[in-house]
Amino acid sequence: MNRIFGLLVGLSLLVGGCQKSEPPPPVRPARAMELKEEEVVRLHSFPGRTRAVDRVNLSFRVSGPLIERPAKVGDEVKKGVLLARIDPRDFEVKLDNAEGKLEQAKAQLRFAESDYQRAQNIYKKDPGAISESFLDQKKEEVGQLQGEVRSLAASVEAAEDELSYTYLLSPYDGMIVAIYVQNFEFVKAKQPILRLLNNSQVEMVIDVPESLISEIPNVQEINVEFDAFPGREFPAEVKEIGTEASVTTRTYPVTLIVDQHEDATILAGMAGQAVLISKQAPGFSEEGFLLPTTAVFTDNARDKTFVWIINPETQEVSMREVETGKLTAQGILVTEGLTEGEWLITAGVYSLHEGQKVVILPVKLGPKGEQIEIDGAS
Repeated sequence: MNRIFGLLVGLSLLVGGCQKSEPPPPVRPARAMELKEEEVVRLHSFPGRTRAVDRVNLSFRVSGPLIERPAKVGDEVKKGVLLARIDPRDFEVKLDNAEGKLEQAKAQLRFAESDYQRAQNIYKKDPGAISESFLDQKKEEVGQLQGEVRSLAASVEAAEDELSYTYLLSPYDGMIVAIYVQNFEFVKAKQPILRLLNNSQVEMVIDVPESLISEIPNVQEINVEFDAFPGREFPAEVKEIGTEASVTTRTYPVTLIVDQHEDATILAGMAGQAVLISKQAPGFSEEGFLLPTTAVFTDNARDKTFVWIINPETQEVSMREVETGKLTAQGILVTEGLTEGEWLITAGVYSLHEGQKVVILPVKLGPKGEQIEIDGAS
């Protein structure tokens, strides 16, 4: 009995000793970033409306009745496609007359040149046979006919041009958005026939206050959000910056260029918001730290957003509530809750717990792409 009791006591002491020697929780490697001044960005959003880069009302250069108008509103046409045509018969007759007169003048010129050549040959053989004045007269006749031929050739070219003007062709790829005449209607020269827009790119005009206009050249990124495509961003670039402010609003017009996308056709007249992103650009309305989206997580039960902050002395993480702003192509903007110089976790935020120890992974890259250890990493 005493032997059994002693054995139990020994086992209990052994178990107790094992519990006391339990290893500490592991230190987890983690990717992190230090909040620095260059991470501070400013955002501002400006409303605007699109318009086609090229937009023109097309018209004929001659008058006449329409006999063909295949174009319809909404058609997308290629460069050189026939849009409308005037009855060409009167212009064909005019061209035929001009060509006939030109051929007649050329025939007269050929005869006059031959006659002048014969007179020269006679004068060389027998100067007394014809007078010099007669020779000069023949030469003058050749000169006059040469001038007439040149004039009639120009008339033929003009008649050819007028005949070609009876065809209204598309000057570039685009979309027909309006038609102003009906087929078989008599139209006059320079009368608008239809309106053509080039939609390969679109312009968007925004009005920027005079307090911000000097910062537009420093903008690093522009994204446009259209009401017709909620949740999507379209990259844009500055095309023109107006140099004269509106008298009433004291704003300057800034023209942006937006490329078309295969899966989303941006039409002229669409409304949207242009979001300008600038680092260290004074005066923009929204300021904060731009973080990777993987650094921020949401507690759905409390409907709040958090990040993990690293204590540099203990290397322990603690949860910090933050306020977020705009989600951009560069990351998410945190407008409140962070201070310059703090370290925060940028990946694996859902697998951490309060007070967990971490070791910061080196994530900076050198000039040749090599990794450089971050201060505080082990």
